[in-house]
Amino acid sequence: MTSLFLRNLDEHLQLMQVLGALDPQVQKAGQRLAAVLSAGGKIMFCGNGGSAADSQHLASELTGRFIKDRRPLAGLALTTDSSALTCIGNDYSFDDVFTRQVQGLGRAGDALIGISTSGNSGNVLRAVEAAKAMGIYTLGLLGRDGGKLGALCDASIVVPHGVTARIQEAHLLIGHTLCGLIEAEMGLGQ
Repeated sequence: MTSLFLRNLDEHLQLMQVLGALDPQVQKAGQRLAAVLSAGGKIMFCGNGGSAADSQHLASELTGRFIKDRRPLAGLALTTDSSALTCIGNDYSFDDVFTRQVQGLGRAGDALIGISTSGNSGNVLRAVEAAKAMGIYTLGLLGRDGGKLGALCDASIVVPHGVTARIQEAHLLIGHTLCGLIEAEMGLGQ
């Protein structure tokens, strides 16, 4: 019997083989995100669970550094302020934890990256709706068939798989690629 690790590795490699089809969407998103930052905007990230961790990880690649030393870029994870999350969740609802932050911190010309392996996370959906109403570019980093977010976002990158762990692995590859594209487009870290 094949070990769990080898089965997971095989599933991962099979998914990686089909991700090449996403190259046009990834390239276009990287260019758009670089344009947002070049114009003085910020990139906000939101998601739940593992997608919350990915939000923090990718925001830190922007404010810290990714490949080489360069100036910090405006990346903000809306998943990290426990006081805001619990206050908003308690006083309003969990569906509003990202929406209220987008409304308070976002400005027209910014970007919001909503990360959801199902494409149906209620609080991410509401945040995207609020962002669009404010003139904020919305990008979905999604899985499965893209869910409701696939059609709602200005642009979506959908990992076509049904296993959450594999989708998250692909999201990290795509997220790192976006960070690299941003640096390249902006002429940073060379």
